[in-house]
Amino acid sequence: MRLFRKNIHGILLLMVVIIISIHIYFIHFLYHFDWSISLGEGLYGSLFICLSAWSIVLLIRSYPTTTVIYVYALTVAFAISLIATLFISESLKVGIITKNEAYKPWLHLTLPIRFVIILIFNCWVATNGALRKNISVLDTRFQQQADASILLKEAELFKLRQQLQPHFLYNSLNSISALIMIAPDSAQEMIGKLSDFLRSSVKRESEDTVPVSEELEYIQSYLDIEAVRFGDRLQINIEKSCTDDVMVPPFLLQPILENAIKFGLYGNTGIINISISIALELPMLIITVTNPYDADNQPPRGTGFGLEGINRRLYLLYARTDLLETKKDGQFFTTILKIPQRHVQSHIDRR
Repeated sequence: MRLFRKNIHGILLLMVVIIISIHIYFIHFLYHFDWSISLGEGLYGSLFICLSAWSIVLLIRSYPTTTVIYVYALTVAFAISLIATLFISESLKVGIITKNEAYKPWLHLTLPIRFVIILIFNCWVATNGALRKNISVLDTRFQQQADASILLKEAELFKLRQQLQPHFLYNSLNSISALIMIAPDSAQEMIGKLSDFLRSSVKRESEDTVPVSEELEYIQSYLDIEAVRFGDRLQINIEKSCTDDVMVPPFLLQPILENAIKFGLYGNTGIINISISIALELPMLIITVTNPYDADNQPPRGTGFGLEGINRRLYLLYARTDLLETKKDGQFFTTILKIPQRHVQSHIDRR
């Protein structure tokens, strides 16, 4: 269908040539008129058929809407076919009948047949033009809806990214406020690390995906700030078994780690260990975060944005709802994050 639409003008030209050839053949060999009459018939007929088809196309294109466009197209085709038949008849009378009187009764006899043939051809042109106009309008509407959907998706993703930082920022500023009085040097160190961290966040704001190595550097900056807050109580173990060029969406790991630190340290005065495992299991990058969990000693329920926001971002990016999983196993809480790696899989397939 797409190939037909693309070559419609060539098809129309070919049909005109075929019609002229058949016309001349019938006039000369079937009705035994001489070549001058046959060629005149063919040329006059093809000229008015082309003009009528061109007029129909222009009238349909100028139609301001697609409402009842097929009724409009068929009405135009009928009217123009009638006008074209009359013009052909009058033109042939002037150009041919004066040379051959035997042609006049034959011309009158074939007028209804001419009208039917021209009407069928023009109805085809009209319905095709109406269909193309209808498809063009639908394509435009579909593209507008697609553009609006993309803009809405990008706006929601931006909103979700903006919601990641405030909670962490509030905690950091509260910690700095407390450290200013008891440990000014630590407060100054934390301000510097927080400044670097926020600067890095701004640079990554427009990126849809980043290399996993860059994301880990960002996470390390975040953990350096948390280390100033919690000191030696916080121990993070990272195991990575993938190449540095594996891609991940930015800002996904931070809320998971923030959640793990919050639930792991709350009510716990000792050292806690949080483990991060990053492994490539095509077609997924599997990120597993495990932290201690005490069901009887939990912090007050917050906004619930962290994991829900991640799940929503993953759906917007990959149109899947199975990429985030959490489970409780005894005294441990595990968050499993799956990131599709389309570019890695396609690269391996090409090899």
